[in-house]
Amino acid sequence: MSTKIDLTDLGGGAVGERFLYEMNKVLANIYDPNTDPKKVREVTLKIKLKGDENRDVLLTEIHATSKLAPTRPVETKIIMGLDNSGRVVGAELKSGVKDQMMIDNEGDVADDKGNKVVGFNKHTAQGGK
Repeated sequence: MSTKIDLTDLGGGAVGERFLYEMNKVLANIYDPNTDPKKVREVTLKIKLKGDENRDVLLTEIHATSKLAPTRPVETKIIMGLDNSGRVVGAELKSGVKDQMMIDNEGDVADDKGNKVVGFNKHTAQGGK
């Protein structure tokens, strides 16, 4: 009896399918712009073998796993203060500098939290009367 075990046929083809499943997760993780493409990923096939008393049949357990790169952290700034009741409140700083007004994506004037400033006169702000 010769030993011939083909990984692509092992487990009725399930081993190959599980390997491809994990490999596709790794490829998608590398392609994701939110991850570091240079971080190492892994695909692991672990095969456990256990013989019976007669040593003529093996029970096998096959695991396919992958280790992916984590997504890159997202950084932002939160400004803090007190509300009228004295409770601590926070909001995301969108202008880049606390208390600085900005032009939002629609071309309107907004405060440092991105809230539109109602009644802002562009003519007066430019030095006009």
